[in-house]
Amino acid sequence: MKLNKLLLQGKFFQLEIYDPYSGPVLLDEKLASRCGYVLSEDVWGNPVFRASVLGCHVANEADELFSLTVNIKVSSFSSMRAAVTYTYPMYCSYASWASREIVCEENYMEVSVKTDVPAVSNDYTVAWMSALPETQNVAYQQWQLMFVSPSGRKRITVSDAVKLGYSFNNTLSRVYLRAPYHSNESDVSLVSGVNMNMITSTSMYRQRWLLLLIDTTISCPVDGISFTDTTLTWTVPRVIPTLVVQESTFLSKSIVMGVDDQVIVHPEEMNYLLEHNETHIRITIPIGAEGGKLESSISGGVYGVIYCIDLFLEHTWMDAGLQTTKYTVIKSITTPFRPQIPIVINNTVPEERRFNVAFGHFLPDVSLVALTVGNVPFSLREAQHHSFKIYEAPFSNGTKAFILEVSFDDPYVLKEYVNRNETKYTLLINYTLSVGLEMTLYYHSAEVECVMADIEVPEAVGSCDEENLYLTLPTFGLHQYWDLYLGTKLLTRHVALTNGYLAATNSTHLVLQIPLFAGGLIYEEVSFQKIKARFDVALRKVRTMETLQMFSISCNFNSSEFIICHPDGTIMVSAQMKTVPAIDMSKTKLRDSSCKPKEYNEAHAFFKFHVSTCGTSVRFEGDYIIYENEISYEKETLPGQSIPIITRDPDYRLTVLCYYQAKETLVLSAFSSDPATYHPFGSGMMSPRSNTADVQFSSSICKSVRLFQS
Repeated sequence: MKLNKLLLQGKFFQLEIYDPYSGPVLLDEKLASRCGYVLSEDVWGNPVFRASVLGCHVANEADELFSLTVNIKVSSFSSMRAAVTYTYPMYCSYASWASREIVCEENYMEVSVKTDVPAVSNDYTVAWMSALPETQNVAYQQWQLMFVSPSGRKRITVSDAVKLGYSFNNTLSRVYLRAPYHSNESDVSLVSGVNMNMITSTSMYRQRWLLLLIDTTISCPVDGISFTDTTLTWTVPRVIPTLVVQESTFLSKSIVMGVDDQVIVHPEEMNYLLEHNETHIRITIPIGAEGGKLESSISGGVYGVIYCIDLFLEHTWMDAGLQTTKYTVIKSITTPFRPQIPIVINNTVPEERRFNVAFGHFLPDVSLVALTVGNVPFSLREAQHHSFKIYEAPFSNGTKAFILEVSFDDPYVLKEYVNRNETKYTLLINYTLSVGLEMTLYYHSAEVECVMADIEVPEAVGSCDEENLYLTLPTFGLHQYWDLYLGTKLLTRHVALTNGYLAATNSTHLVLQIPLFAGGLIYEEVSFQKIKARFDVALRKVRTMETLQMFSISCNFNSSEFIICHPDGTIMVSAQMKTVPAIDMSKTKLRDSSCKPKEYNEAHAFFKFHVSTCGTSVRFEGDYIIYENEISYEKETLPGQSIPIITRDPDYRLTVLCYYQAKETLVLSAFSSDPATYHPFGSGMMSPRSNTADVQFSSSICKSVRLFQS
């Protein structure tokens, strides 16, 4: 009898065996092994009840027709309160008895032996037949059992045998003994490499003029199962010495195998292998073969599978006296747990900007119940509502995978700028699965990455006007992926204001205006005719400060008057002649009269000197080091008879000052234009001296220019 597990789902059930004399009897393990009942599950989880036709409560009609009534009690409560009872009558006809039949069930061993006494004549009268049951009733009181074990012989009555868990009785034509495995009177012996549980017993009936001895020895295999990664093998001895009186007379008649109580006529068609030789009968089943069931399981937090199959073997033989023995073994086999760590397959196509992750392979008894993306848990309904796409993908071998699709732009996807122009998208997943019939929860975490070149590194455009340099740069990704650096300094609003830069932004671009004499400019060429200035900005990664791009703007400027205080201590001054009458600018000099202009014309004189030369003085004021020199013109005088001295030349004196911050290092070496070694320029100032000419000539002075650069 097989019950449907779906109808019993979420409910509790019990079986009662109906006894026609005393009423229903609850089925438990002790009653089952003594009376020939088995309550188990098939490989699909459906409850299965089997009863021997010689069971304690089975109604027997002439050893051919058998019936048993079972009550199935179903309740929603474990206490079986408010149970509903279903009565189910079972019927069976069986007439093809062998002289001896041995059944090795899951929880008991049973032997039945034919007890017909050879007839003297063929005159079976009705009166004799009708008297036989009465004789049996009387005879039952006289039966005794003799057990032979390593500990010795033990003779007990039938009533005592029942107390030890045995069941002994007779029918119209048979005597049977049923015993649990591993009783005190049993012994385990090795037969052809297989452990056999054996009970050696003789059933005796004694009267004054009659002694009837019946061999009721039973021997059943208790192991013989072996496994490989792909197969299971069940081995049973072909000849069992304790069951064969004369091995020389042994003749095997038939060997039949079955699966799930069904005989398999052609095992090879189902990839089963049934083979035998002189010593063994062997059944080999591929793991996962039809008729069995692969089942998911969890062991120690690890996912794996087991394979279950219900087999039986029926071996019929003849031995001494041409007596037939039918030997049936019923075996439910489960393979050991085999770990199968699930794999995560990244099927993402980056151009689609969507993760496609497969998680498998799983058997049909596994379901996805929840998942966590990032650190946020989602039920399946919440995940679908969030626009995650989740579905199952079946495979031809009966397994399946769970597919998860998540957009790159989902807020729970981690994004990291890597390399030059790539984004690394990382999807962190924690799967929660319900596994097997027990619905055990199983957790598996995965990390899937995809790198995509989807960032455009900005290109800057430079331009100039008469007084400024301009840098135009796209703002996309600025400060998110990159920063602008001037040397080692981050180009912030404060730095821009301090250096005199002007910055303007719109929705797409940043425009940076750098005045000619602003801080950070590199003067590649300086003369009284022109200034070639360059401005370098580095595009660096926000996190690593790795330089990705250098943006340079180089322009030529015309400037009539300027002072430049280089970081290496070089001072360059363009002095303008603004006196009336004009002076010869070639005759201008510094404090050290040997320091003449490097270049000059009628209107300008260009000086280039180091702070350590040409009579330059140094002093400290607050946070500054100040270097000072003076540009002057020596007048040509006419000797006079007495003071005042007469001269035609105007007085020309121009004080040159360079301010350097004391906390900065003045690099007294060759000037470097590399921003990585950039040091701040000093700030310069030119101040005219008052006119001290004795003769009043109108004169003009040089315009003061003060540049603050840091």
